Amino acid sequence: MLFRSEFAAQFGNGDSYGETLAFIVVHRGVVVAERYVSTVDPTTKLISWSMAKSITDALVGMCVKDGILSVEERAAVPAWAGDERSAITMQHLLEMRSGLRWVEDYVDGETSDVIAMLFGTGKDDHARYAIECPLEHEPGSTWVYSSGTTNVITRILGNLLGDVPGSHVHMDRLLGRLFGTLGMSADARFDAAGTFVGSSYVYASARDFARFGYLYLHDGVWGDERVLPEGWVDHARRQHVIDVESDLGYGSQWWTLPEEPDALVASGYEGQHIIVCPSRDLVVVRLGKTVADLRPNVLASLRRLIAAF
Repeated sequence: MLFRSEFAAQFGNGDSYGETLAFIVVHRGVVVAERYVSTVDPTTKLISWSMAKSITDALVGMCVKDGILSVEERAAVPAWAGDERSAITMQHLLEMRSGLRWVEDYVDGETSDVIAMLFGTGKDDHARYAIECPLEHEPGSTWVYSSGTTNVITRILGNLLGDVPGSHVHMDRLLGRLFGTLGMSADARFDAAGTFVGSSYVYASARDFARFGYLYLHDGVWGDERVLPEGWVDHARRQHVIDVESDLGYGSQWWTLPEEPDALVASGYEGQHIIVCPSRDLVVVRLGKTVADLRPNVLASLRRLIAAF
């Protein structure tokens, strides 16, 4: 079968795909393919990188469902009061259309905001680094992929829930609600300021990431429990831009597949992917270590695999 050849190729062709660490395919609620390298097993927790952004989307949805947040309201960032950044809404942040200046470059550390935020001057307070960025475009007018805005979102959520600087007890509880409901054994990381690094740092097994994908496959419902508000998954995949580099669309903290109108893609550095295709009743998780030049090959292979179902 075509999907099995694509699945096997991920592990047998390092020159094309880099190193695949874990791969799982769930079709119609059944695991139809699963494989790991020798150093990884079904319980090994691997880094999400930017797949964490899609988990952040779920946390926002839970707060919306709880009635404590509206994404149409202006973002609750005191430092923006009184200047043009006060027009930025939570929806602008979710869509990566805040208008804030940002350079998302994982190679050139001299110009990269994401490297400075995660590992440089902003490493102890990721959200503050992003909050201090100047406005470059009118909010809502221009799409710029930004890990910084995701960490602004998680700072807003922490403040909303009652966390104080250096503390994250309430965000821990919200994450625990999500992970506990889905049966995920996942670890979320926080910076020194107490902010969940929702841009980059969730550690979980491939099976656990598949569980998260399964939540979005079923419109935010897990078993008999509605975890996310009705319509929240549609909100996440409401595509408003096509990224010319990847040929992926973007919704709200999720990528989209233009050729699969109902699909969602959580994508991270080094070729991490959760792909959710409701019309095919399919969830695919691929975790690995793939250099930038080879990541388009990984995505192309995953697209071929999906089309086989």
